[in-house]
Amino acid sequence: MPVLTRLIPSPLVVDIRPGALDDVGCVLADERISHSGRLAVAVSGGSGARLRERIAPTLPGATWYEVGGGTLDDAVRLAGEMKAGHYDAVVGLGGGKIIDCAKFAAARLGLPLVAVPTNLAHDGLCSPVATLDNDAGRGSYGVPNPIAVVIDLDVIREAPARFVRAGIGDAVSNVSAVADWELAHRVKGEKIDGLAAAIARQAGEAVLRHPGGVGDTDFLQVLAEALVLSGIAMSVSGDSRPCSGACHEINHAFDLLYPRRAAAHGEQCGLAAAFAMYLRGAHEESAHMAGVLRRHGLPVLPDEIGFTTEEFVRVVAYAPETRPGRFTILEHLDLKTEQIKDVYADYVKAIGS
Repeated sequence: MPVLTRLIPSPLVVDIRPGALDDVGCVLADERISHSGRLAVAVSGGSGARLRERIAPTLPGATWYEVGGGTLDDAVRLAGEMKAGHYDAVVGLGGGKIIDCAKFAAARLGLPLVAVPTNLAHDGLCSPVATLDNDAGRGSYGVPNPIAVVIDLDVIREAPARFVRAGIGDAVSNVSAVADWELAHRVKGEKIDGLAAAIARQAGEAVLRHPGGVGDTDFLQVLAEALVLSGIAMSVSGDSRPCSGACHEINHAFDLLYPRRAAAHGEQCGLAAAFAMYLRGAHEESAHMAGVLRRHGLPVLPDEIGFTTEEFVRVVAYAPETRPGRFTILEHLDLKTEQIKDVYADYVKAIGS
């Protein structure tokens, strides 16, 4: 009887612990990612540059490239600068914009990417997607998964707490995203990848159920693992479906309608996930999610991030247009403006102000 299996795209190395940054060179050598030590390291002018002083002695063969921002032009420029270097791998050391630029550049050059995030703001640190600003606003570009992810929890703890909070919102929103995927399967017959759904949901539930806070090493470990698993879930499914449903449609609508006022990605996704859970009739789950978000200092109402009820209603109404062809609870209910106002008022009462 044949044994049928499939290969799962995932990093060769996932190293999440305090002090991990100091061992980057050894990890890359031991895992044969870089024999020669010839690395192209992309850093920001902020946290990445400061960390350069700390780890440069451990990477004597590295060439350092400062990335100015998170635009497509920045990523193309970075790839051009690295082109003549004959490197073993590209290392992205910094926040999400730096890692996305490094992802894109590595893919363009056909080199493996080592992600060394300095914060846990969202699940892009291990995803097969690079999100970059372009002339049309913002685009998502398919790239290979990082070959290695190194997360130093001491470095994470030094980052502003708002970055950790944003990551919490992004991770928790998986629960809502998977519920949307299952809805699309029931109503539209959309194929669902059970393994990808299980990975994404369990990652979100692990963060949702953990009793710790943003300053606890155990909690940061779970959050970091959840964000890595979210990226792997997207690789397994071949798209962002396991981690992106109505929650992310609402997030994108905030960004498109109010680009200069939008909050952090994870803040908007967490708020939207709690609201989407209420829309689908999971009122107890919605209240629990809102309670957890509040415990971590995250918003659950639009006025907590500077938006009026009328603006939020406009965002929800516009949200389905941000992902044409994606079926979520928003498309299923197809609520009109007055209906959105009514259900939002009920949501506010249900979770408490």
